[in-house]
Amino acid sequence: MFTITNVSKAYGPKKLFEEVNVAFSPGRRYGLTGPNGAGKSTFMKILAGDEEADMGTISRPKKLGILRQDHFRYEDNRVLDVVLMGNKALWDAMKEKDTILAKSDISEEDGNRLGDLEMVIAEEDGYSAESEAASLLEGLGIPESGHEGPMKQLTGGLKLRVLLAQALFGKPQGLLLDEPTNNLDIDSIRWLETFLMAFEGVLITISHDRHFLNSICTHIADIDYETIIQYNGGYDDMVRQKAQVRSRVESEVSEKKKKILQLQDFVARFHAGTRASQVQSRIKQIDKLKTDDLKRSNIARPFIRFDVKQASGRQTLQFDGLTKSYDGQSVIKPFSGLVCKGEKICVIGRNGVGKSTLVKMLAGQIEADAGKITWGHQAAMGYLPQDHHGTIRKGTTAFEWLRDINTKLTNEEISGVLGRMLFSGEERMKPTDTLSGGETVRLLLCKLMLNMDNMLIFDEPTNHLDLESISALAEGLQKYEGTAIVVTHDQELISEVATRIWSLEEGKPVNDFNGNFAEFLEKNPYHAAQRR
Repeated sequence: MFTITNVSKAYGPKKLFEEVNVAFSPGRRYGLTGPNGAGKSTFMKILAGDEEADMGTISRPKKLGILRQDHFRYEDNRVLDVVLMGNKALWDAMKEKDTILAKSDISEEDGNRLGDLEMVIAEEDGYSAESEAASLLEGLGIPESGHEGPMKQLTGGLKLRVLLAQALFGKPQGLLLDEPTNNLDIDSIRWLETFLMAFEGVLITISHDRHFLNSICTHIADIDYETIIQYNGGYDDMVRQKAQVRSRVESEVSEKKKKILQLQDFVARFHAGTRASQVQSRIKQIDKLKTDDLKRSNIARPFIRFDVKQASGRQTLQFDGLTKSYDGQSVIKPFSGLVCKGEKICVIGRNGVGKSTLVKMLAGQIEADAGKITWGHQAAMGYLPQDHHGTIRKGTTAFEWLRDINTKLTNEEISGVLGRMLFSGEERMKPTDTLSGGETVRLLLCKLMLNMDNMLIFDEPTNHLDLESISALAEGLQKYEGTAIVVTHDQELISEVATRIWSLEEGKPVNDFNGNFAEFLEKNPYHAAQRR
């Protein structure tokens, strides 16, 4: 169990949470939620012992599994060994045993120590440890061929999967997982969901994947009003309950403000009279209720609306025989299709099967090896890449960057869309050099909203966005009158938006399915089984 007592944390004048008292119990799986900047990662670091609270105490399970994002830490270590390090007691015992056995002369004391170490290794299931570690890696999409080599042989995304396997390894009593679905494809996310559903300890996770939170969470711990409020159920359950809590809290705040006004009126009328003791009593009550202490909700949701300046023709895009290979390996086999006005196509599949390659060809970012792409009458395309590096010019501000893109826009138009995307007031003039990942995506979405294109191609648009922004994006795409092609692993987004699915599997032609995600799963038993 985690027990948090009177914990507070602030950075300068900004309070993240104050005098938090909450417990996280074994057998329960908690989603830690709140908008970007609310303090989720900070609270997780405090739970892990990686950061100190300003005040208060934390009681933790003895055996913790923690997902850490430092994927360059183990560059020269064998991949399997990195996973085994997740059980510190076992790993330390195994290393000490190897050190003793490497001696040319083993003393009696060494022999006794070896006996103690063998007991530790047996208690920690050390003799099946490599098999367990291998199963975790395979479940997370790292094949056996990659287990024996060093970490540096893996891409950044695969390294993070190894670190996730490290956190899950060794039957921890508590699990702290910060964005565990990052860099996972749909099949690996489903495997992780199944694993966590069987986990018997206490789990606390941060995730921007609504389907993941709805699937695994028994409770949601939401950071708001400078505290942590627990709700029963998954993310959608929390949203419904939170509306009631917010209404009650804001009603209480309103009543406190009314009370303060009444007390201030009494003090103003009688401060110079004979009722001095009553006036002093009212002043003390005002101090207890002062408005500076009335906590406000940190909830902030952008408003995303993609208007269309000019409609495209009925046939927005046609392509014939598109192919792409890298180093002699075929990534996209001959693919032909017709995309019609108003369709919402979601592109799905494991990492590395060519999803980004396909949409980059359609967006004109890379050339196909063969095939032809024909855009329809009056088609105008907007593109959001997965890699945002270099997409926003440095050395300017959010406002000026948008102005430079389209000089015909008025200040009011630019300020309006920035405000809708949570760049209000001084935030409009935020230097582009200091934008966070989430702010970068929101600013790129501002650009697309101002351009009003009738065709949108998005490659992993939910990366870096918080849950409120992802929900707003889904609503914006649902109401969009143009045509959209979206690469995503977010199953809620696919369920809410897709009218057509392009499914990619290694070594196979693209599966072009006309229908929504539920219909796709019904017609494709393998994917449906993986989802369960």
